[in-house]
Amino acid sequence: MIPIIDIFAGPGGLGEGFSSLLDEKGKRAFKIALSIEKEYFAHQTLTLRSFFRQFEVGGVPDDYYQLLKGKITLDELYDRWPKQAKFAKEEAWQATLGDGENANSSTEVDQRISRALKGNQNWLLIGGPPCQAYSIVGRSRRRETILNEKTDERVGLYKQYLRILAVHNPAVFIMENVKGLLSAETKESPVFGRILNDLSNPVKAYLTDFNEKKGKLQCPGYKIYSLVVKAREFDLDENPVFHQKDFIIKAEKHGIPQTRHRVILLGIRRSLDLVPGILQDEDEVPISKVLAGLPKLRSSLTREVDGVDAWKDALSDLVRDGILSQVDRDVKEEIRNQLLKVTTPQQGFGADYIPSSNIGIKYESDWFLDEQIEGVCNHFSRGHMRSDLLRYFFIACFGKVHGVSPKLSDLPPRLLPDHENVDQGIKEKKFADRFRVQLSNKPSKTITSHISKDGHYYIYPDPTQCRSLTVREAARIQTFPDNYFFCGPRTAQFIQVGNAVPPLLARRLADIVSVLFLQIK
Repeated sequence: MIPIIDIFAGPGGLGEGFSSLLDEKGKRAFKIALSIEKEYFAHQTLTLRSFFRQFEVGGVPDDYYQLLKGKITLDELYDRWPKQAKFAKEEAWQATLGDGENANSSTEVDQRISRALKGNQNWLLIGGPPCQAYSIVGRSRRRETILNEKTDERVGLYKQYLRILAVHNPAVFIMENVKGLLSAETKESPVFGRILNDLSNPVKAYLTDFNEKKGKLQCPGYKIYSLVVKAREFDLDENPVFHQKDFIIKAEKHGIPQTRHRVILLGIRRSLDLVPGILQDEDEVPISKVLAGLPKLRSSLTREVDGVDAWKDALSDLVRDGILSQVDRDVKEEIRNQLLKVTTPQQGFGADYIPSSNIGIKYESDWFLDEQIEGVCNHFSRGHMRSDLLRYFFIACFGKVHGVSPKLSDLPPRLLPDHENVDQGIKEKKFADRFRVQLSNKPSKTITSHISKDGHYYIYPDPTQCRSLTVREAARIQTFPDNYFFCGPRTAQFIQVGNAVPPLLARRLADIVSVLFLQIK
């Protein structure tokens, strides 16, 4: 098996994709030797998935599924399987990379990496340094045009990535980050160009940024490749000309039901005469295919007494008091028709675990489904206040009629939110789509960690359920298998899902990378 070091691992989406690739004997082609994550609940999830992988494919014990069903605790699971739990806890390390006062020392990090690799010279480094600092939306909200490494240490966290390259010399690396990385700038230089230079020659960057002496560092450097444009490489000495867009992977073009656009770089050690393949285009996958087969739910009411009758009564407010007087006829008719279809979902607003023998999907069923679950986990809806329910119902109906999600200017005046900048949103179209329905016949918009704050941008397409996406639905859109359990409270679960690399996309990358390792002599 090819060893992997996974840094800034989150809940493990990137590692899951690589770990799921099987060789011709049905064994895992890649093995996570060490994964590093600092957040408590993400690390819990990471450790649990490592435990899952300690067993042969298809040989996970029933106790794991008892945990998913809420019948035993995490501690009880680990107590019953101490050997596998020990290995999982050694593999998934809760640690902080960086230069902050709470960061683990580089000496400790290096020792853990060396111990995990056991002398293996040909291994894979994967990971995505935290991306909030580079995010276009985040910079807009912070009103930043120039990033400052001194006041925001996240800007320079990629240096921890290149430090590991310089010291440990993996044969291949995969680095992922947001598209905003391409336009981010510090006072000194554009961020992306600097990162390419540094990754191409990590020793030089390491010696400069860490004020280190060269000593025994023998890293030959890396050639950086696009994974969507064949044979176009970025090499500092030979080919300094590159096109930034060549490094953007559009997930919806590769079988992922989501318009997630990310910068993904593939680096190959210069001492290796290898050229990678590229991702193949696939048909777009609408979210209806991956959300199919999950139990229907309703939202609950907040800020008032909840109940089925109260919930239905709240939805009926839409056709009272002239709220729809300025709405076009087709949308108004759709609202009335959908209100007649509103029923009480059998599973209410869901649960941490819902038993069912009818869980299904219409896409890659072998990837997503696991009969041993005997139901679905992490599938419970948010509560919403009455005014938001009305907006959600209207917006979902508008989407069904017009095939697009409405802007603020499309909402009836009485459904406009009581936000200070609503007028600005209408006149200047700034964050004018702060309420968005995900259309059933199209890939979802990007699932981000913001889904943890509210569900306004992730309204479920069926008006009769009148709610936002659940954790499991977001996880399916992110292509996590149904047996991938997210630890922690719902907010933490949403953050984990939103920050992850889609595992099925990572699985596509693993196909490409595994071919490279087969050519290493």
